[in-house]
Amino acid sequence: MNAKTTNARATALALLDAVLARRVTLDQALVENRALGALSPRDRAFARLLTATVLRRLGQLDDALARCLARPMKSGTVRDILRLGAAQLMFLDTPPHAAVATSVDLAAAHSPAMKGLVNAILRRLAREGADILKQQDAARLDTPEWLWQSWSVSYGEAAARAIAMAHWREAPLDLSVKADARAWAAKLDATVLPTGTLRRAPGGLVEDLPGYTDGAWWVQDAAAALPVRLFGKLDGATVADLCAAPGGKTAQLAASGARVIALDQSEVRLRRLRDNLARLKLTAECVTADAGDWQPAEPLRFILLDAPCTATGAIRRNPDVPHLKSPADVAHLAAQQDRLLANAVRALAPLGTLVYCVCSLEAEEGLARIARLLNEGAPIERRPVAPAEIDEIADCITPDGDLRTLPSHLAADGGLDGFYACRLVRKS
Repeated sequence: MNAKTTNARATALALLDAVLARRVTLDQALVENRALGALSPRDRAFARLLTATVLRRLGQLDDALARCLARPMKSGTVRDILRLGAAQLMFLDTPPHAAVATSVDLAAAHSPAMKGLVNAILRRLAREGADILKQQDAARLDTPEWLWQSWSVSYGEAAARAIAMAHWREAPLDLSVKADARAWAAKLDATVLPTGTLRRAPGGLVEDLPGYTDGAWWVQDAAAALPVRLFGKLDGATVADLCAAPGGKTAQLAASGARVIALDQSEVRLRRLRDNLARLKLTAECVTADAGDWQPAEPLRFILLDAPCTATGAIRRNPDVPHLKSPADVAHLAAQQDRLLANAVRALAPLGTLVYCVCSLEAEEGLARIARLLNEGAPIERRPVAPAEIDEIADCITPDGDLRTLPSHLAADGGLDGFYACRLVRKS
């Protein structure tokens, strides 16, 4: 048995435990896992891919394993070992002997008495897995019921199914460039999306790509780049970017020629933002403060509020989200969003523009927040988005004139993160 390959799977087991048992985000688990750094780049990538595949396909995997078990599996570690083995057999085209043998090795290390069971279940799954897949309603199985109901109510069942299916694929790498997109596309082996974002296949270290050290571009999903465009021309204008870190939109605003006040309550996150801006040779005034309390010295004409949210629109990039978030998180964050919106309105000058956005698919964090703000009599009104402002992607504009992207949008080009944005103007 290849020890390095076994270590990659052992690392995946630890990552899976961190997410599902300790409820740590996958990104944080990757940072904390010391064994990951000792692996070769190839094995490190495999450990992450294997973990992400289990998280993306957890419903299908558990359903398939349940069909092969006489009674529910109680041991969390052995259950996760079976999930890892099943993911290799059903979705990663790992040779059956390798998937089974390495899973048995993991069982021997963690629960020797269960070696025989792991061997028997995975051998059976190697024979029957393809037929089981044909019988499954995969989109429903891989989507927690509360999310399925939320999306079905908001967008219809067909769209909910398309969203769920989009989450199976790893998101491409999207880049925003400061200038000369087509020239950089050639250098980066990327395509230029209709929105101007560069898109390339995922994989490899971002830091190794041409233009990184020169500060020619930054990583930013194509959908995340759209809300800033709703301000129009900003050359020389002052813009407050509330909840700014990690700074993709801050960079976008600064690159457009705006004077940016980048606000975040986390000094650690602001430090990362400053580092990113330094690499990009862009500047912003960075302020550590709570956006629910902070007020500028004088009212501002332009404010961006990219509010904290459940991030259910970014499941393609964060497959841990469905397993870590719940309806209680939606309600908690909606209350925070109301507080942030109310304070942003207070900071806005007459006829000033406020763009509110969240990378959530939940109506309670998007449309419902704006409806509440308007119904409570805030001195503000909606300014609908025109298709020309987002390069004629008309199906990303709601009947109210807000921006709403779904993971299934631009599917032929690799999809988009789910984003909601509303442009509001303060009454004179």
